[in-house]
Amino acid sequence: MDIFPDFGAVGGTAELESIAGALLTFVLIVAVLMMIISGVTWAVASAIGHFQTATRARIGLWVACGAAALAGSGVAWVNFLLGVGSDL
Repeated sequence: MDIFPDFGAVGGTAELESIAGALLTFVLIVAVLMMIISGVTWAVASAIGHFQTATRARIGLWVACGAAALAGSGVAWVNFLLGVGSDL
């Protein structure tokens, strides 16, 4: 039994794929920019002794890393799930 989603049944699939690709690119660019901003803020705040700001910048850096990892691995995860779904 081979069950696979019929992506051709939905009108405008190509547009949806291009929109998803554009959103993925946008998320990755914003995540990298947030990494740079948070890293610089963490360094400057640590150097001048504002440890609360440094802690928040460090958390921002970790959140940006997580967002970049999730956005980057999203396509692989969906392909994995589609592969598992077709094997069931």
